[in-house]
Amino acid sequence: QVQLVESGGGLVQAGGSLRLSCAASGRTLSSYIMGWFRQSPGKEREFVAAINWNGRTTRYADSVKGRFTISRDNAKNTVYLQMDSLKPEDTAVYYCAADTSPIFRRDYYDMDYWGKGTLVTVSS
Repeated sequence: QVQLVESGGGLVQAGGSLRLSCAASGRTLSSYIMGWFRQSPGKEREFVAAINWNGRTTRYADSVKGRFTISRDNAKNTVYLQMDSLKPEDTAVYYCAADTSPIFRRDYYDMDYWGKGTLVTVSS
């Protein structure tokens, strides 16, 4: 079993930056694809970014490409999401997810483990 705990959310002005962290316990994440998703009120949970087991391959949603960077530190069992040039439309609860599949997947229902989320609010 894997437990994921997100941190780093908060209130930031448009154009600002935040760095989210996802710390895992219970099992090493080094063999999993890790991802970040987000969900706004009334909307379905959507894919944001993903990273493969060694950090060499990443995937991003078009809406965040060039502004967000996903990374991981397997020695610390932690995944990060650096968010720059934030926009009000980035406001959402951000969730960390672990996928035991060896291929990248973007549908939230394919993920195997979830954190409880951290709220990011971007003011205009």
